[in-house]
Amino acid sequence: MIEARADRAPELSPDNFINRELSTIDFQKRVLALAEDETTPLLERVKFIAIVGNNLDEFYMVRVGAYIQRLALSNPSMRADGTTPTQLLRQIHEEVSELIARQRRVRRDVFELLENEGVYFIKTADLKASQREAISWYFSHEVFPLLTPLAVDHARPFPFISNLSLNLGVYLDRRHGDMASEIDFARVKVPVNALPRLVRLEDVMEKYSGEEHEGCHFMWMEDVIADYLMELFPGMQIREAFPFRILRNADIDYEHEQDEDLIDVKSIIEQGVRERRFGLVVRLSVPAAISERMLARLTDSLEVPSNRQVFRINGKLGSADLFELLKVDRPDLKDSAYAPRVPKPFAQSSNFFEVIRQQDVIVHHPYDSFAPVEDFFKRAARDPDVLTIKTTLYRVGKNSPVVDALMEARDNEKQVTALVELKARFDEENNLEWVNALAQKGVHVIYGVEELPVKTHAKVSLVVRRERDGLRRYVHLGTGNYNATTARLYADIGLFTSNEQIADDASRLFNRLTGYAPETAYRRLLVAPDYLKNSLLALIDNEIEAARQGLDARLIFKMNQLEEDDIIRKLYQASQAGVRIDLIVRGFCCLRPGLPGLSENIRVKSIVGRYLEHSRIYYFRNAPEHQQIYMGSADLMRRNLLNRVEVVFPVLDPRIQWRVLRILQTDLTDVKNSWALRSDCAYERLWDTRDKTAFDSHQAFMRDSFGVCETPA
Repeated sequence: MIEARADRAPELSPDNFINRELSTIDFQKRVLALAEDETTPLLERVKFIAIVGNNLDEFYMVRVGAYIQRLALSNPSMRADGTTPTQLLRQIHEEVSELIARQRRVRRDVFELLENEGVYFIKTADLKASQREAISWYFSHEVFPLLTPLAVDHARPFPFISNLSLNLGVYLDRRHGDMASEIDFARVKVPVNALPRLVRLEDVMEKYSGEEHEGCHFMWMEDVIADYLMELFPGMQIREAFPFRILRNADIDYEHEQDEDLIDVKSIIEQGVRERRFGLVVRLSVPAAISERMLARLTDSLEVPSNRQVFRINGKLGSADLFELLKVDRPDLKDSAYAPRVPKPFAQSSNFFEVIRQQDVIVHHPYDSFAPVEDFFKRAARDPDVLTIKTTLYRVGKNSPVVDALMEARDNEKQVTALVELKARFDEENNLEWVNALAQKGVHVIYGVEELPVKTHAKVSLVVRRERDGLRRYVHLGTGNYNATTARLYADIGLFTSNEQIADDASRLFNRLTGYAPETAYRRLLVAPDYLKNSLLALIDNEIEAARQGLDARLIFKMNQLEEDDIIRKLYQASQAGVRIDLIVRGFCCLRPGLPGLSENIRVKSIVGRYLEHSRIYYFRNAPEHQQIYMGSADLMRRNLLNRVEVVFPVLDPRIQWRVLRILQTDLTDVKNSWALRSDCAYERLWDTRDKTAFDSHQAFMRDSFGVCETPA
């Protein structure tokens, strides 16, 4: 392995380091631009509006929540960008307010265009008599039984408001004639967890009036409830009713897990999931027209920490529920269907393991089918010669063929070990369910290495098979999760191999994860937190030395995020030495390109389009051939390099090296889906929408899984 040099890299400062949170908001702006793009099909535009809403929810629940807590603890710490928590929260509020206003404008525009296509959003006042009668039956039979109005008075305190819940705040009185009583307050929770928030009128009409109607007319659930509020408060008069929605700090704190007395990891996660619902309120969303007394009541009762956490919204609250519209059967309003291909080696042979024994096989999802990954587990479960299966599971989804195969393998008396990462944020409950199901089948379930705060984010699986010449190990390594649903949406890369050195490293890795082996060494794999960061720094140093010797020095890195200080400093040093650097960073990027004397040799682009760019690829032109290309699960972030178990693996087969280089060149050539990060920290879209021939990498990959044929420039 190449050793790292001790040369001093440039220091980071507010002049050359971009704030992570503000860069994250910039990413949401790029996603929203796809919703604003008139060439995007209408329902796909709705999808991007919903994605922005969902992303902002998570951003507040995790990142903003952490800064609010830091501010409450008077923690003045700051990163190299020089922004204090107080300054940052103010900037976030300003940026997000502008982003939400922009989102609402495009949402209104898209809804108007949908109505031109026969998809309507109607109010109860617009209903005909027969429609109102059907909606009345719907409310009485399906909505009313789920509602629990909660009054607030001297005997009944303000109720707990759960995270992400949509509610109606209601003011009432007992007015009789000219005599008015004291105004009372009540809260009604909208049951969007049990019922769709978008009520399709045609479905209601068919069920409660027997009439079949074609078309798509939707009503908002909160409007239906508001129209029938008197059914909940007989004898009262409704003075005003406004919806409100809150977000709570939902990031589980694992610091206490280092307590030696807390050894039951599963119990810790279960407790953390339960406590998450009681987190501090980090955002309150209300209608722009809300009364001042209602807003004051909510902010006081919910203990909203600052007016920076209050957002007055034009239109309906929350956007994530718009994903429901994607169920509308209108192919003409969506992207054209795409059927992923099965890689030729697997399509041409029924002997799955023999294919991998003969050659390494690469799959590029979603352009290549996820079926071979599932087959890897299914065939291992059923093959009488397979003795052992070991795997890491991070986000596997609700219905997982992979987990089903692991349980089937136990039924077939195979030894099965699964490291299920219970700390996968927002997947904790789902993973707990899988842990229980696997354990009941007799699977050896591991929750993590002995250092609990270190998450296991690696994507690696190992199958041990008895063959004619002895035991042989088969390995799958990937950049993405073992999740069939996201594999249709995320661009990820997987590698099947029986290479003995990689297989031996995989065995050592699993021994490290399941046992006690802190000094485990590897020949081929770069494993975090032990070796990955220093190995990457050494490889960059090697490229710096090549540049100093007058060679064509080149780095191409593709990742989701770039934030780790030492890596950024080393990239600046490489640029100063003359190394040409291309960074393909989908999300936030803290490095600032194009600065004279520091980063003029660095280009940064972000690709945001039909598919979510999720793969990580690292290319070093002047490294030894077996170290020139790495792929894996790790972004260049502190958490990935220092606080997670990650696996980055080399591409050893020259044929596959060529294909990975084609992927990189296709990404670098992309115009249609690309934004360039300028030296002033702003992103500039590369595509002129008037250019109908602009190169689209996603379309290129749909034609060929590895894109264009040229090698990187």
